[in-house]
Amino acid sequence: MASVETEPRRGPVVAALMLGMALAALDGTILSTAVPQIVGDLGGFSIFSWLFSGYLLAATVTLPVYGKLSDTFGRKPVLIAGIVLFLIGSVLCATAWNMGSLVAFRVVQGLGGGAIQGTVQTIAADLYPLKERPKIQAKLSTVWATSAVAGPALGGLLAGYADWRWIFLINLPVGAVALYLTVRHLREPGREAAPTSTRETGDSAPTSVRGRRLPRPRTGAGPGPRVDWAGALAVFATGTLLVTALVQGGVAWPWLSAPSLALLAGTALLAGVTFLVERRAADPIIPGWVWRRRPIAAVNLALGALGLLMIAPTVFLPTYAQSVLGLGPIAAGFVLSAITLTWPISAALCDRVYNRIGFRRTAITGMTSALLVLLAFPLLPFPGQAWQPTVLMLLLGAALGLFQLPLIIAVQGTVGWSERGTATASILFYRQLGQSVGAALFGALANGVISNRLADSPGTGLPRELDSVARALDDPGALTARAADFLRRAVDSAVDAVFLGAATAAALSLLVLLFLAPRRFPVHQDPPPDPGPHPHKAPDPATDPAAGPAAGAS
Repeated sequence: MASVETEPRRGPVVAALMLGMALAALDGTILSTAVPQIVGDLGGFSIFSWLFSGYLLAATVTLPVYGKLSDTFGRKPVLIAGIVLFLIGSVLCATAWNMGSLVAFRVVQGLGGGAIQGTVQTIAADLYPLKERPKIQAKLSTVWATSAVAGPALGGLLAGYADWRWIFLINLPVGAVALYLTVRHLREPGREAAPTSTRETGDSAPTSVRGRRLPRPRTGAGPGPRVDWAGALAVFATGTLLVTALVQGGVAWPWLSAPSLALLAGTALLAGVTFLVERRAADPIIPGWVWRRRPIAAVNLALGALGLLMIAPTVFLPTYAQSVLGLGPIAAGFVLSAITLTWPISAALCDRVYNRIGFRRTAITGMTSALLVLLAFPLLPFPGQAWQPTVLMLLLGAALGLFQLPLIIAVQGTVGWSERGTATASILFYRQLGQSVGAALFGALANGVISNRLADSPGTGLPRELDSVARALDDPGALTARAADFLRRAVDSAVDAVFLGAATAAALSLLVLLFLAPRRFPVHQDPPPDPGPHPHKAPDPATDPAAGPAAGAS
């Protein structure tokens, strides 16, 4: 596949992609350590969780819309719009006057973040041919790894020694450079509109086929691209209700309460409306081929399970490290950050594996290894040592890097340029939707285990939810030694149950790969872009059809 840019011009574009991804990657981690200062300044403790939920909601539900827009109008305008929207949201967040306004402006940031995440991944696939894509993906994974380690420390420093508003203002220079490099260096020549033929790869190594070059998009008179705005609105509304129900259920209100039931019923109703709207649309936001094509549907399900299982380490491991192991917040963060050290290394080297044994077998190897790691976590001794979960996180990162990247590359390789944005957005959407489902499901599981364990507690008045237990353990003077030990064991049991639930998600992902994913992924190759005649060289009739009949043609 020919890249969008020639090799000498890739550098500035890759830098723009990495800076753009850094905006989204730093966003959550840099904010997490500054929440106490923000709440102390603005108040609104009861709704502060929406600082994260509002952003996640907006970024997730807009992914399919941005994916389709990038296929319709090109990657460049969508990425530029996403960066600009994210920076506008950052400025607004820095001027927030209360928690409600800050949450609203975080939603604006999320609208930009959704465009950045999906479009950066799509451009990365456009830039590099199939066998070279681990190069750019490893660089993007490094951005996430660096952000996971540096974000909390930077957020704490800005909140403690400057002002929490600088957490948002620091986005401006980073985004400005990314915007300049994108505008100045990203070029998108005319490409073919749809794949015309494919050939499946062998399980031993990916291959490619020749695609048919179609005319460049017309720039003259005539009907332009049509956008399914009704479908976009329906997708957005359905996703908003669903993610809100998953994020707030069991937290702001009980699962079987009227708000939860109303949101879930509304989600089902809007899903039916969305199906009818998309079925009638000439060019739907979520085309039917996303689910009719077996490779894409299988990867959507597999990465949805990945998003679900990732909740165990990212959400519950810090609580385990602090409440059970007795570590401080910074040390607990380093235990979790171990997963980000081996993930990009594994991703960078995975091409050496899938070029030998194929995408599917590589992903199966990675998820099988992850399943074993997740099953090993409940076997850790109580209370244990910090190095033990750290080693498991190193192994888990290596396993998941071997699982996720081959599947993303495989899906991007099955489609042409005009469908790559939609396909990439679909797998990112289902991965993030899996995270929302996992947060709701595992939160209920952990609280259920805590409640059952504390039914026979040694005293009265002890908390019955995981967050409340963790806060109680932060003030050991208020507890007897026996009560504190009992609570630590309850947290240990709850987190063990969550990791077993994550292992179940890993097993489901394996079943999808074994029985639904194709043994051989079809690979489509974009035709080379038409650069036009060289400005200093006359057209060669032997190689340029426009110059006349080729020599020797019959």
